[in-house]
Amino acid sequence: MSSPRVLICGSIAFDTIMVFEGRFKDQILPDQVHILNVAFLVPTLRKDWGGCAGNIAYSLNMLGGSAVPMATVGHDGAGYVERLKGLGIDTSMLRMVNDEFTAQAFITTDLDDNQITAFHPGAMSHSHLNTVAQAGPIALGIIAPDGRDGMIQHAEQFAAAGIPFVFDPGQGLPMFGKPELERFLELATYAAVNDYEAKMLCDKTGLSLEQIATRLKALVVTRGAEGSWIFTEGQRLDIPCVKAETIADPTGCGDAYRGGLLYGLSQGMPIRKAAQLASLMGSLKIAHKGGQNYRLTREDIAAHYATAFGEQL
Repeated sequence: MSSPRVLICGSIAFDTIMVFEGRFKDQILPDQVHILNVAFLVPTLRKDWGGCAGNIAYSLNMLGGSAVPMATVGHDGAGYVERLKGLGIDTSMLRMVNDEFTAQAFITTDLDDNQITAFHPGAMSHSHLNTVAQAGPIALGIIAPDGRDGMIQHAEQFAAAGIPFVFDPGQGLPMFGKPELERFLELATYAAVNDYEAKMLCDKTGLSLEQIATRLKALVVTRGAEGSWIFTEGQRLDIPCVKAETIADPTGCGDAYRGGLLYGLSQGMPIRKAAQLASLMGSLKIAHKGGQNYRLTREDIAAHYATAFGEQL
């Protein structure tokens, strides 16, 4: 029996991660920022597969879910598409934009874990060219950070088609004002934000988390090492963070969490159980560098779940 198809609207990107073996604060003179001209020697450089749609699809696919990423890639994205295809992920909704580069993030980290990031959206800006109707039968969707027009249009298309979806604005949240955010919350079935984004969402809408939750089936707020909150049916469920074997890299942990959440929801799990699985996926990811460099079997994941929560997955 095939798993329900989940449409993942979001970015496909390349992440170039560099480590500066010093501290930015020692190189940037506060009284000279108006003529800033600095260079950082970065002996360590790593290139990773990234983007929210790619990372979420990777997590969901690992669990046995039927992930359908819907995204735009540039003329340099063929290798990424082939890799996803090789993992058994449906790539039919990945559109190539021949005169653009695939979205790319260039991240420089110092010894204090401060980061300076430059992001080139490239093909991601054309995400509105894809439509939900083109994807065929879909049981559940998510709108993750993507091109602004694409996020707005895909929300309307999910709602028009009667497909439940998760609104996951992420780093794209500052692009939207109060009317647009209220419209997203009106259309969405669920919303997922981290604690910083939750504060921004409240500030922009003038609503409390509890008030936002009344407009949704559930509001998910991830809180890093503090676990996550699920606001649903007038109550707050506290989901503990699963202790990681080691902490190697937080990049993509939120996406791994969302992969677990989508799997649980698409399989009809109660929201608490889906969120517990999501918490576990974030913990498993953080032990590895990069958003898609961890690999476990379904049996491994089930065993970790039983250890963490004292029940069978």
